[in-house]
Amino acid sequence: MAASDDSFSLLSPRRRLLAGLVLALSNFMVVLDLTIANVSVPHIAGNMGITPDQGTWIITSYAVAEAICVPLTGWLAQRFGVVRVFMMSMAGFGLFSLLCGLSVTLGMIVVCRIGQGLCGGPIMPMSQTLLMRIFPPEQRAKMMGLWAMTTLLGPAMGPIIGGYISDNWSWHWIFFINLPIAALCIMAAAALLKPVETETRKLPIDFAGLALLVFWIGCLQIMLDIGRDRDWFGDPLIVILAIMAGVGFLVFIIWELTEEHPIVDLRVFRHVGFTSGVFTLALCFGAYFASIVVVPQWLQLSMGYTATWAGFVTAFTAMTALIAAPISGRMIARVDVRISISSALIWMGIMAFWRAHWTSGADFWALSYPQIFQGFAMPFFMIPLTTLSLSSVLPSETASAAGMQNFLRTMAIAISTSVVLTVWGDGQRVSRNEMASVLQAGDAQAQLSASGFSMEQARQVISNMVDQEAAVISMNYVFFFSMILMFLAAAVIWLAPKPTGKVDTSAAH
Repeated sequence: MAASDDSFSLLSPRRRLLAGLVLALSNFMVVLDLTIANVSVPHIAGNMGITPDQGTWIITSYAVAEAICVPLTGWLAQRFGVVRVFMMSMAGFGLFSLLCGLSVTLGMIVVCRIGQGLCGGPIMPMSQTLLMRIFPPEQRAKMMGLWAMTTLLGPAMGPIIGGYISDNWSWHWIFFINLPIAALCIMAAAALLKPVETETRKLPIDFAGLALLVFWIGCLQIMLDIGRDRDWFGDPLIVILAIMAGVGFLVFIIWELTEEHPIVDLRVFRHVGFTSGVFTLALCFGAYFASIVVVPQWLQLSMGYTATWAGFVTAFTAMTALIAAPISGRMIARVDVRISISSALIWMGIMAFWRAHWTSGADFWALSYPQIFQGFAMPFFMIPLTTLSLSSVLPSETASAAGMQNFLRTMAIAISTSVVLTVWGDGQRVSRNEMASVLQAGDAQAQLSASGFSMEQARQVISNMVDQEAAVISMNYVFFFSMILMFLAAAVIWLAPKPTGKVDTSAAH
């Protein structure tokens, strides 16, 4: 969403700078919450007496709610005003953060995370829109660079901050720390941004489309989240949810294609460049986020890492991405973006192949090196991919295309979280059974007994070793599949025609 007026002249340079920093901070907070809970899932699960698999609902519920709310952002801004929507969203985000921290059951925290996601969804695009309104054209590129840096920095700092807080304070504080930031952003917006409020007008809203969107996504996500605990399609409830999700999806597509004011403009998919671009984005982002979910859990549950150190291993990727981002931005105008995107995805596929050879004996740096090197490729597919997909649609469709792009990226995160944990859990059971069937444990038991272990203790030690090896073998398969998805995405991007001309990426929230 670009600013076409001169509303920036209503603020003094000092107020513009302060407002810009506050908007960047608000975006950082929302992006941070996407990953801050990842390393804390074992702590939360242990505290609430639930399985780590159930604990991941805390991640997926936030991502799904955020994805559902994104298509509503444009309507909300035009109906109530950008500044007002930003402040209401921030207030809701702070309230639900407080309730998340006070949660004592899985049901309560999942409901509160849904509320957090619904309120957090509009904050990213609204902060971007306001940055474009308060700065003059010659300064917008620099401020969008700052905004983009917070988008990369959030996932980097999330695992570290979440790990440190969980280890040294309590997991509740990963949510409580949002409260002072939300309060600061609300007060600053009220004091600084009121002069640049947008005009409001009554607009029709596609309530039927919204209801269908919530219905089919809800059915799909519940199916993915509880399927691994219910033997998948051996359970009638999973079959019913799958049918409901499929029928809901088909009806949603038909409705949106025939509605005059659709909640999601599916017509943008007629552009081959956009379709191949967002499909590539969904594939690679799903494969990338799989590692962000599974690595911290494996390190804590199987390798004995604290949440803090698991956070460092996970965060190295985003840290090196920050270093490479300025180089990527300069290369967009000089190199065919399809070359940049496919090269970056092949590089990330190679890093996934490297991680597919991790062992239970790997030390901290053996685990960190592929994470570090993977980060250098991140900006070379994220930034050019936005440019490619948005340059493939008409200028009047840019906002809709950007919203769809963000929606699919967020849904890829939610779905990949559920799928990867299912694959990892099932793989552990298969690997454990295979090892148990060929294991000759007699000699090991005798040696352990000679060392002073009781028979029961010796069996437990051997069982723990088998569990540890089964966990890493299964995770290696996860990374092997991630590699295949990365290579597939690198090929799919070449279905897009070579982009021509410049595109306004300011709508790419």
